[in-house]
Amino acid sequence: MSTETSRSVGEVVPVKFSRLSRRGIILGLSTTQLITLGIGILTLVAAFYAGGGMLIAYTAPVWALSAALTWIPVAGRPVVEWVPVVAWWGWRATGGQLLYRRRIVAPRPAGTLSLPGDMACLREYTDPETGAGMIHDPHHATLTVVCEVSHPAFVLLDPGEQERRVTSWGRVLATVCRSGRITTLQVLERTLPDSGTGLAEWWAEHGTADGSWAATTYAELIGRAGPAGERHATTISLSLDMKAAARQIRTAGGHLRGASAVLRQEMGTLTAALRAADLAPSGWLTPGKIAVILRSAYDPAIAPTLERHGELGQSLATAGPVAVTETWAGLRTDTGHHAVLWISEWPRSMVYPGFLAPVLLSTGIQRAFSLLYTPLRTDQAVRDIRKKKVEHISDAAQRRKIGQIEDASQTAEYTDVLQQEADLTSGHGLLRVTGLISISAPTIEDLDAAVSQIEQAAIQASCETRRLVGQQAAAFTAAALPLCRRV
Repeated sequence: MSTETSRSVGEVVPVKFSRLSRRGIILGLSTTQLITLGIGILTLVAAFYAGGGMLIAYTAPVWALSAALTWIPVAGRPVVEWVPVVAWWGWRATGGQLLYRRRIVAPRPAGTLSLPGDMACLREYTDPETGAGMIHDPHHATLTVVCEVSHPAFVLLDPGEQERRVTSWGRVLATVCRSGRITTLQVLERTLPDSGTGLAEWWAEHGTADGSWAATTYAELIGRAGPAGERHATTISLSLDMKAAARQIRTAGGHLRGASAVLRQEMGTLTAALRAADLAPSGWLTPGKIAVILRSAYDPAIAPTLERHGELGQSLATAGPVAVTETWAGLRTDTGHHAVLWISEWPRSMVYPGFLAPVLLSTGIQRAFSLLYTPLRTDQAVRDIRKKKVEHISDAAQRRKIGQIEDASQTAEYTDVLQQEADLTSGHGLLRVTGLISISAPTIEDLDAAVSQIEQAAIQASCETRRLVGQQAAAFTAAALPLCRRV
């Protein structure tokens, strides 16, 4: 991508996203497709040499089914790639893993989180120096901390300020890439029903409660209008890779104590980078505040009450849901129905930094927008780019041999790979970005309407979204919870 050097100062620079790589091993075919196609070819060749004629007809169901599984698409994916998804879903259904009910008479052990599924292994740790709540995942060897961030409305800034803030945010991501010890950075932007606390605090500070008709009417109006609104809350979660930082952890004392000391260094670096980007981190969240976020995600109806009464819901031991029911295309929790959309395709044309405004500024919908940044080490990024280049060149040579015409999308993918290699050579980091949108509603009908509205907003933002079927529970934890979980 190139830009004109003569652009005026303060002009917002459009950007272009790399295309989602859909590379295969040979001619765009994945491993499962090659296995299925190989079975069909071997069956057909064996029947031909064994006698041909009727034997080929007898084996037709095998090689015809193999061809169908390899090439017939369903919802944008070959049928054979749906087989493991459906098989895994069936295994979980028969094993009763689609339902979760909290055992009221058997409380969780101290220090654990009362969460469903594979999150039951998460452990709570409070940093003795900062008081921040840290979430330890012993299976993936990660330690996660959450910071709440406030910022001005980006779309209301002038073009010069927008461009400066975009550049500053790029420096924040570059800081994460250079660390080498961070496994995931998550930016979570949520819409929450406004409890009216802000209006009530303003009235208590600036109002005159003299018992007059105007004062009484104004107080009643604030009491009725406050809960009817909504507000936006943004958090940034930082996850430490304890395996990559094993040496530093041992030097700092080992175990969670040493890991928390290493994570504190990353927290200080990130805080300084955020302030340099004119973002206002309000401090690292305590276990009680993290518990409120978790409880509000699973129980949306209680969110305004938890915000009004700060002493409620401050325990991670009771922050999880009471009941969860997972379906093929949705999730049902305590007081809400949820659906998760994956941004499968970012804009292919040049767009300006505020292109996500139709999604983020949609009103009347309770949703959580999550960006998961996975930094790649320099050596790993170099190997990944080299592998992609070899695949593109070998596929192009193979297509020339069989007389297949080069596709424009394949050329665009190869151009993106070359651009990534140039950026990496220039000293920039490489990040993998995953975008997820979790939508919540009190009823199925409201959920379907909200999903349709978000899909239309994504189209206005030049993005393509797909509903994550067969994995809604895992997708919800990644999209709606600030725990740096992956799908």
